[in-house]
Amino acid sequence: MIRCLAIDDEPLALQQLVAYIGKVPFLELAAQCQSALEARKFLENDTVDAIFCDINMPDLNGMDFVKSLAVPPLVVFTTAYSEYAVEGFRVNAVDYLLKPFGLQDFQRAANRLKERLDNTPAADNSLTSHPSPLTSTDDLFLKTDYRIVKVSIPDIRYIEAMSEYLKVWIEGEAKPIVTLLSMKKMEERLPDYFMRIHRSYIINLNKIQEVNKNRVIMDADTYLPVGDLYKDTFQAYLDTKFLGR
Repeated sequence: MIRCLAIDDEPLALQQLVAYIGKVPFLELAAQCQSALEARKFLENDTVDAIFCDINMPDLNGMDFVKSLAVPPLVVFTTAYSEYAVEGFRVNAVDYLLKPFGLQDFQRAANRLKERLDNTPAADNSLTSHPSPLTSTDDLFLKTDYRIVKVSIPDIRYIEAMSEYLKVWIEGEAKPIVTLLSMKKMEERLPDYFMRIHRSYIINLNKIQEVNKNRVIMDADTYLPVGDLYKDTFQAYLDTKFLGR
């Protein structure tokens, strides 16, 4: 996972930035700040792999803020003013997003961040501190009640959040495995054929039977909603699989 810091003095722009970060599986939001001064204070006690930073901010603009960092993380600048683009790349910015930008533009910038980190030796330290996704042949061990149960990853149909617990629905089983675990932790440990489609649901894409409007049909009795924050990512996946007019 790539730990990110989102910085923008405009609340709506910051909200959009945070939402987009949440839609990219390999990005993790470390914090959100409404000023460069607030961001600087955060970085005094914590580290991140990347910054999504607005340029035109009061007190200390984004460009000067990045220049002031002794060891700056990778940076993607955002701004409504195109004249900053050239200067942005002078400070070795990974990308530059001109407002208003959409999810596709943001995804492009995120992919460039990942490529840069994958090709940077120093990236090993920041990325390997997180568990790597399991492959399709791996098993998962889940604690339920007083037992530890072995689960075959490809047999998981979908995962449902229930307060602090998760229900893990398995192929061929009438009842789910209930375990004390967060959705975020589960997401980090699943291979890429799993996708979060709602704040309460992660599905095995190989188990989908039908998609009807904003619902994913897993079987005759299971209809799962697609949340607004996840629609674009899910639709992009469907587009890669769709045949026909």
